[in-house]
Amino acid sequence: MTMTTIYLLRHGEITQNTPRRFIGQQDLPLTARGQEQILHAARYLADKNIQKLWCSPLSRCVLSAKIMGQVLDLEAHLVPDLREISLGAWEGLTQEEGKERFPGQFEARGQALTHFRPQSGESFADVHKRAWQAWTEINQDKSSTMAIVAHSGVNRVILCQILGLPLENLFRFDLDYASITTLGEKEGNFVVQNLNYLPYKF
Repeated sequence: MTMTTIYLLRHGEITQNTPRRFIGQQDLPLTARGQEQILHAARYLADKNIQKLWCSPLSRCVLSAKIMGQVLDLEAHLVPDLREISLGAWEGLTQEEGKERFPGQFEARGQALTHFRPQSGESFADVHKRAWQAWTEINQDKSSTMAIVAHSGVNRVILCQILGLPLENLFRFDLDYASITTLGEKEGNFVVQNLNYLPYKF
């Protein structure tokens, strides 16, 4: 029986303004540093015999996967349901701007992180539903070694499902830019073998 290994990556660094703004599904590009981070990740994975490469359709993941594909000699398959959480009307706002426009909503989200939806946006429960379906469909491929390039929010809900954690715990572990989390199949389930590994040193 073939056992599956999946390398779950977050895309490389993107530009962040000061003060920081809510990003969500805004289609922001990688920085030069982000491209270099992903190149280091790809080189780390070069000897892992990866057979399939999957990614979110947002450009920061598409470019990350393209860089990886050039090293791994693979073409990435786009998976729409791996896109980042939609923050709706919050996207592009600073936290202070959001509090002014939507009084009480940030506090409400903190008290009900799993199910709270910003105006015109998604909850983490919504993201979990589509991302886990995408994960399940990817695993029907039956390739022995695969890589997935997605987002912090998406990767966190997938990991919560695998670890049996309520979604309220999704911010209790770090997932840095271009980080690699290794998941191995064991007795029909996935286990986390390595979390948030950073192959770059800058």
